[in-house]
Amino acid sequence: MNKLLSGTLLFVLSYSSINAQQKEWAPIKDRILTTWAEKVNPEATLPDYPRPHLVRTNNWKNLNGLWSYAITGKDEKEPARYQGNILVPFAVESALSGVGRTVGKDSVLWYKHTITVPAAMRRNEVLLHFGAVDWQAEVFVNGKSAGKHEGGFDAFTFNITELLKKGATQEIKIRVWDPTDEGPQPRGKQVKKPEGIWYTPVTGIWQTVWLESVPKTYITSTRQTPDIDAETVTVSALVEAQQPGDRIKVAAFDGDRMVAEKEVNPEEKVTLTITKPKLWSTQTPFLYDLKFTLIRNQKAIDEARSYFAMRKSSMAPDNNGIQRMLLNNKFVFQYGPLDQGWWPDGLYTAPTEEALIFDIKKTKEMGFNMIRKHIKVEPARWYYECDKLGMLVWQDMPSGDLGNHWEPNLGIMGGTDQDRTPESEAMYRKEWNEIMDELHNFPSIVVWTPFNEAWGQFKTKEITKWTKEKDPSRLVNSASGGNHEITGDIVDLHHYPDPKMPRPDLFGQTHAIVLGEYGGLGLPVTGHTWKNKDNWGYQSFKTAEELFDKYASFIKTMENLVKKGLSAAVYTQTTDVEQETNGLMTYDRIMKLPEGNLKALNERLYLITAP
Repeated sequence: MNKLLSGTLLFVLSYSSINAQQKEWAPIKDRILTTWAEKVNPEATLPDYPRPHLVRTNNWKNLNGLWSYAITGKDEKEPARYQGNILVPFAVESALSGVGRTVGKDSVLWYKHTITVPAAMRRNEVLLHFGAVDWQAEVFVNGKSAGKHEGGFDAFTFNITELLKKGATQEIKIRVWDPTDEGPQPRGKQVKKPEGIWYTPVTGIWQTVWLESVPKTYITSTRQTPDIDAETVTVSALVEAQQPGDRIKVAAFDGDRMVAEKEVNPEEKVTLTITKPKLWSTQTPFLYDLKFTLIRNQKAIDEARSYFAMRKSSMAPDNNGIQRMLLNNKFVFQYGPLDQGWWPDGLYTAPTEEALIFDIKKTKEMGFNMIRKHIKVEPARWYYECDKLGMLVWQDMPSGDLGNHWEPNLGIMGGTDQDRTPESEAMYRKEWNEIMDELHNFPSIVVWTPFNEAWGQFKTKEITKWTKEKDPSRLVNSASGGNHEITGDIVDLHHYPDPKMPRPDLFGQTHAIVLGEYGGLGLPVTGHTWKNKDNWGYQSFKTAEELFDKYASFIKTMENLVKKGLSAAVYTQTTDVEQETNGLMTYDRIMKLPEGNLKALNERLYLITAP
C-alpha cells in the first residue's frame, strides 16, 4: 500500500520573495516547542499529498507557505494594507504561524496570497481545496467570490476555473470569522479564556491548501464498504458532469496482482468479490489497492487511486449473554488513550508529517491497539497512518453549543438534552454528516461517537439512529460518559481516576460495555509544561515510579473487569495538553514512562478471552 503515494509528484510553490519573507517568519518563542518546530520549512510546509483516498499523481500543487495576513473589525472591509506574514496552515493563534494573536468574535482574519497556476493546469478545470478552515470562510479569487463555507473540521472545494485571469499569476484572498465559544457551532475544546480542560482558540486555515487540475468530467469522491462474511466490497463513485455513455471501471489489487474488476455506469454501485480475503487487523493491517478509471468512447478521461481493507466492526453476546465488541467476528479487547491531537507549537496542526505520525507510532509502541480521537478531526493523512499501522480509532464529533445538565451516573438514565435552536442543530447535522462522509473509507475507524459528557447533546435517539443508518458498518457510541439513553450500541462510563465499568446485569444484554475515560494520572515535568504553575491531573504524582505503580494497579483491576464483560477502555491521555499534565507524554512529546514497560502491562489485557 505504501507505493500508492510513493510515486506522487509534488509541486511546491515558487515564491518570488521567499528569502525576504523567511527572514520575517519565526515561531513565537514565548511557549514550549516540539523538536519538529525547527524542521518546519516555509518553502515546503507539510508538503505531502493530502488526500489518500482519491490520488491523482501529477496534477496538483501545494499552496502551504507564507501568506499575508491582517486582523480587522468584523464589519470592516478588506484592509488596504496587510500586517505581516503568516505560515499556512498553522492557525493564527499558534506559535508556528509566526503571529500568535487572538482574533475573537468581533474581528475577522484576512489572508492574501499570489500564486502561479501553470498553463498545463489551466487547460483543465482548476479546483481549490481546503483541508479545514475554522470556522466561517469566504474565498475570493482575483477579487471575485468563489464561495463560502461554514465548518471548522470538514474539507471543502471550489472550482475556480472561471475566476482565473489570463497569465499564470492569480490572487487568492480569504475572509475568516470564528466566534469560538461565543457561537453555537461545533468548536471542540476551544474557548476564549483557556483553563482546565479547555484550550486556546484555533482560527483560520489549519490544514493543507492545494490546487488540483481535473478534466471537465471527473471523479469527485468514492465510497468503499467491505463485507468480510460475503467476501465482497461494495464500491461507488460520484462523477461531476458525466455524459450519457460514460463508464467507470473499478479494479482491486493485492500488490501488483489484480484480484477483481468490474465496469459499470457511473451512478451504479460495484460489488467486487474478494476471494479468501486478507483481513485487516491490529496485528496484520493489510490494505488492498483500488483503481478507478472513468471511460468515454473507450478512452480513459480520468483516473484515481484509493484503497480499502477487509475488516468488520460489530458486536455479539458471549456465552454469558454479555454483548462484546468484535473485530472480524472475534472479541478483541480495545484499549487505547484519549488522544486530543493538540500541539504546543501548532495547536490543531502537527508541525511536520513526522510529528503527525509520531503520536500513532508511540501509542503502538506503548502497547495500545486503539485511539479515541477526542473532540477533534484529524487531517486525512493521520487516519491513513492508522490504517497502515493497524490502529483502531474511535471518532468523536467535535462538540458545540454547551449548556445542558450532565448526568454521568449510570444508575440514573437520562440527564437532559440540550434545547438547541434550528440554526444550531443544522450546524451540527451538516458537519457531522460531512465528517462521516469524508472519513468513511478509513478502515481504522470502528466507532462513531456523536456526543461526549452531554456537551451540546440533543435529540440523542434521533441523532444516534441517523448515525447508525448512515453507516451501519460501524458501532455507534451515542453518549460517551452520558447523558445515557437506551439507544445505540454502547454504554460508556467515565470514571476518574480508577477503572470501573457499567453494570453488566443492567446493560450487558443489549449494549457493549465500555469505560470511555479513566486514569488522568498527572506528572508535570519541569521545563516541559505549558505553564509554570496551575498544572493539574486527576491525581498527581511527584515521580515517574509512583505514576507507573499506580498505572500498573489499574491494569490489574482492568483484567478483572474484562473477564466480567468490559469490551473496551480509554486511558486519559496520550499527551499533556496545555495546563493538563495527565499525559503519558509531555505536551512537547517527551515520554514520562518507558514504552516497553507500558507495553508489557497493556498487552496482558489482550490475552483475556470472552467466555
